[in-house]
Amino acid sequence: MTVESAPPAWMHQQITAVEYDSWSEEQCAGIEIVDGMVVVSPSASKRHNRLARILANSLDAAAGPDWNADIDFDVRLQDVPLTNRRPDVVVYRADTIDLTPTRPEHVVLVVEVVSPGSETTDRIVKVDQYAKAGIAFYWRVEQAATGVPLIYTYILDPATMTYRTGDIFTGVVTASAPFPVEIDLSEI
Repeated sequence: MTVESAPPAWMHQQITAVEYDSWSEEQCAGIEIVDGMVVVSPSASKRHNRLARILANSLDAAAGPDWNADIDFDVRLQDVPLTNRRPDVVVYRADTIDLTPTRPEHVVLVVEVVSPGSETTDRIVKVDQYAKAGIAFYWRVEQAATGVPLIYTYILDPATMTYRTGDIFTGVVTASAPFPVEIDLSEI
């Protein structure tokens, strides 16, 4: 006897913001919504998660009382069609900690740690989506073969709502305002 698993119906239909907001936190974990459709991502590696956590902890320590840095929650880029992204690290205004959903105007920086399978999305698709949403800074972290991650930084041009390329860092990162911070990634 074989058991065939059928994907849930919601994976094949467009999801509205109201429907998504009614789901439990467990149902929302590990998925993103793009143009109303559910996108399931494979689980991240331990190295990926560790790197995201170290970056979030360092950014949180440097951010001061006005900003928080966290991992693993949705940023609502648009309501119709619904687009929720779940960046690896989000730096957001501290006074919005209890507001749900987190919106682009609450966020100053999103960080994506590139994993096998997410290269195109993190290098092209998300860059465009975050810029159009008006998020001021985007960092893309590449896990280099040398073991020392490379961090590509992008800064929003508000006139064109596109990112211009910033600096590339490896090992120790010194971020520009509003987060003067050194991040030692050598322990990864």
